Amino acid sequence: MSSLHRKPIWLIPNLLSLDAPLVAVAWLHIFAKTWRVNYLPWVAYLSLALVVWVIYVTDRLIDASTQQGDARKLQLRHDFHRKHQRVLRALAVMAGGLALVLVVKGMPVSIYSYSIVGGIIIAGFFALSIFSTHEPNEIPYAKNILAGLAFAYGTAILAFAFTGFDLRELVQSRELICFAVLCVLNISAIDLWEHAGRSRDPEVSATDELALTLPLTLLGAASLIFAVQDHELTTRPFFYAILTGAGLMYVLNRNRSRFQMDALRVLADVALLVPWIVFLASSRSAS
Repeated sequence: MSSLHRKPIWLIPNLLSLDAPLVAVAWLHIFAKTWRVNYLPWVAYLSLALVVWVIYVTDRLIDASTQQGDARKLQLRHDFHRKHQRVLRALAVMAGGLALVLVVKGMPVSIYSYSIVGGIIIAGFFALSIFSTHEPNEIPYAKNILAGLAFAYGTAILAFAFTGFDLRELVQSRELICFAVLCVLNISAIDLWEHAGRSRDPEVSATDELALTLPLTLLGAASLIFAVQDHELTTRPFFYAILTGAGLMYVLNRNRSRFQMDALRVLADVALLVPWIVFLASSRSAS
């Protein structure tokens, strides 16, 4: 993959689809600590990273194949996957097989029942990727919502499987809901920024900015309220992390014109990684 040598170092994780697995692993650690999971095996972290990587690579390969008729429409990450599709397909198959072995041998049996819901969401996501058609200026909200839900749910269940609680408590938990909303907004931000960049209409740009600003503000306010309400300090660091992620996304949204799209994609991932540092710092201060 000699094309990697011609790209800036900060863009390589995004091209290789390594950014999403890193975010997933960081938030799995946050969920495990928040839900007081005494022991979370390394198998959980590795299997989650592999599954997320396979899903992202597969999605980008699908996107690259559907846009093959006009290479000019391909974004850098999709163009990279198109050029190296044979290698990436082989690696995705091996990574998927390894993840399956790790889950079967190293995870509790309860993970299978939890995974049914996640599998349905992922199936819906890929169905929209393959069969849905939308105009170039249309934002795929349904696909983004399913992607955010799948990412949040898949990350949380690997920690939740070690808690002993039932699935209803997971679905109703404030932590999962807030993280799912943050993931949906993070994924939708890229499409909204690209949509605003293609339009010269100031009203379109203002509408796209409001489509992120308003829900990010509400999410930040909700996470702050939940943090203040937690007098036992068990979930306060978690909601501080959510607040940090929402705040960083808000800042990026207001200053998006200063960055190129490739830089915005990387910074959007950074906005979900910095909360892990905030979580660690606030957890130590709380203890």
